[in-house]
Amino acid sequence: MAQYRDRFAAGRALAAMFARSLDAARLHDPVVLGLPRGGVPVAIEVASALDAPLDILVVRKLGSPRNPELALGAIGEGDTRVLNHDVIAAERVSPQAMARVEESERAELERRAHLLRAGRPAVPLSGRTAVIVDDGMATGASAAVASACARAQGATGVIVAVPVASPESIRLLADSADRVICPFVPAILGGVGAAFDDFHQLTDSEVVDLLEG
Repeated sequence: MAQYRDRFAAGRALAAMFARSLDAARLHDPVVLGLPRGGVPVAIEVASALDAPLDILVVRKLGSPRNPELALGAIGEGDTRVLNHDVIAAERVSPQAMARVEESERAELERRAHLLRAGRPAVPLSGRTAVIVDDGMATGASAAVASACARAQGATGVIVAVPVASPESIRLLADSADRVICPFVPAILGGVGAAFDDFHQLTDSEVVDLLEG
């Protein structure tokens, strides 16, 4: 049985837990950062609850050449990256192959950031609390690189907030985020989408409309 009707409902549940578990006074001039595409509808609800500005933070998974769904790591805006060296070794990915994967994903990251922001400048993070929101975490690689990216842009605090996550991803984020807020952590996560009745793939145009709305 799904835990949430859709991403907006998940965002409202997440915002409610956020309010219960974290004193808003401890947030220093927070900025809510949705990870496109799926994290944006969730982030809208969190930003509304916190009365905080909403922006995006674009990250890209570095998929294995033999199995693109298997994350070798992830990259984010500002040339940040987090690598899963155990997976790279197990997949026997050469430095040359790794460079090709990263070059391709870096080009797509820059294209998507330009498209989704539609000419708007990024909200400054220096001296602020970055609240990073996605629609779920399976491995935690994307959220980890987003955390590193936010810190590289000057964020003084990083909170990761997701409606569903695996126990492994929560443990991974312990080293990169100051706090992880998640209301649903099943012992075995068959897939993030299983937590939703409606988990349709968002298009870039849907995300642009949400951000402009």
